[in-house]
Amino acid sequence: MKYLLLSLHFLFCVKLYEAKVVITADTTGPFVHKRPSLDTYNQQRQHVIEKQERRFLGADLMLTNDEKIVNSHIMKLKRAEMDEGFKDSFQFIPARHIFEKLDQLNSSKLFQLIRRIPKGAVLHAHDTAIGSTDLLINATYRPNLWQNGRFESNTPPTFVFSKTKPDGKGWELVSKVRNEMTAEIYDEKLRDLFGLYTKDPINTYKSINVVWDKFQQLFTTIGPIINYEPVWRQYYYDSLKEFYDDQVNYLELRGVLPEVYDLTGKIYSPEEIVQIYVEETKRFIHNYPDFIGAKFVYAPPRFGDDDVFRGFIKILKSLHEKFPKFVAGFDLVGQEDTGRALLEFVPELLKLPESIQFFFHSGETNWYGMKTDANLIDAILLGTKRIGHGFALIKHPLLLEEIKQRQICVEINPISNQVLKLVEDYRNHPAALFFADDYPVVVSSDDPSFWRATPLSHDFYMAFVGIASAQHDLRMLKQLAINSIQFSAMDKVDKARAMRKWESLWNGTMQTLASDISKGNLK
Repeated sequence: MKYLLLSLHFLFCVKLYEAKVVITADTTGPFVHKRPSLDTYNQQRQHVIEKQERRFLGADLMLTNDEKIVNSHIMKLKRAEMDEGFKDSFQFIPARHIFEKLDQLNSSKLFQLIRRIPKGAVLHAHDTAIGSTDLLINATYRPNLWQNGRFESNTPPTFVFSKTKPDGKGWELVSKVRNEMTAEIYDEKLRDLFGLYTKDPINTYKSINVVWDKFQQLFTTIGPIINYEPVWRQYYYDSLKEFYDDQVNYLELRGVLPEVYDLTGKIYSPEEIVQIYVEETKRFIHNYPDFIGAKFVYAPPRFGDDDVFRGFIKILKSLHEKFPKFVAGFDLVGQEDTGRALLEFVPELLKLPESIQFFFHSGETNWYGMKTDANLIDAILLGTKRIGHGFALIKHPLLLEEIKQRQICVEINPISNQVLKLVEDYRNHPAALFFADDYPVVVSSDDPSFWRATPLSHDFYMAFVGIASAQHDLRMLKQLAINSIQFSAMDKVDKARAMRKWESLWNGTMQTLASDISKGNLK
């Protein structure tokens, strides 16, 4: 019996081997085991290249004559930068930290062209870090602003708006301190205080925890300034204008809803804060009718205990009931590695009605198989509509299949990922896979104020030049803009209206750019 089983096993292995040989011999694809002729080899190689390119993000788009002219020019600029970088990668902008190359980037002809292209929407940005540092500095010229502490201390000064001198020692009017130091020196110190920018980012931020500590401290530092009700209104409105000027026509912003206050001592409720957003958005659209609009994602921190979290849920339900069109859904924010895992909140989240959508930060980590990494699983199982960052997704083949099948959009934030120490060189960013294989993906800017970036153009540049293939062209940028509308929280009717507005802007811009290029006005 033993020998019979051995014989059968041997015959099975022989048949299996023969089957494999037959299968290999019959393969008609480009990767065959026999060495072909040179002509056949070249045909197979071209077939592979074309097959890959058909999977690129935006590969299905057909360009108009105007777009072809623009595409030819934009690819000439892209190839020039990439060819120079290929010769000396140390000089290649996306290979270095953005703080080291910011001046060079701002003077790039390709970047200046990208600034003119309509980009659709930003779907991932945090409300108190969307406006430029200049907006915050302007706010410090308002009367009744006090500071405690000077810039020379290791502890940053604290600020507050108040009719009278706040209790305690050390408080001085900002206007007095500014006059003593001169406005130019004082404002430059504020500029350094209100962001992460440094000329030596590699040595300044030696680990992810170091940069995250400074990052989170920024919100504490600027909070009493930006949370002053008149500033809160003006900062949001002026931020919309900066997005609009950067060719962004729709915004979905995340916010923790901090304690907004005024000089009477009033603390505004979450509902009152959102009402301010609604009013200022309407005012902006009235003044700029081609702006599509904005929505809000309530996104409190992921660090509170269960009682705190239940308080967040109570606020969420109230906002959802009072602002069903404006409040898009829910998220949790903060450093994932040090925060509570999404799994801990699942019991309460499952109780929420289907009408409340989820847009979870998840996978914003370099850890593989740890609790942070597992947030991706729970975000998808909870039915998240989009994934914030998703940096760790490429380590999970099954989850990659799920986000494609379910069309869960991944919000890529290139500059944020570098500044917050997930990746050093954009050429190594995992989003290259998403661009190469037409995943549901958008590019956003996260907290552009803190890294002296534009609302979206800097991130578009890094995605286009640093992460994407050298062969990716204007179609990719166009598809990213289209995706930003398709994967927004707008309903079908509003998406159709938004798409018509964006297409009008896009076509008009392409016509203008094509004309400028043809006349030699763009070099």
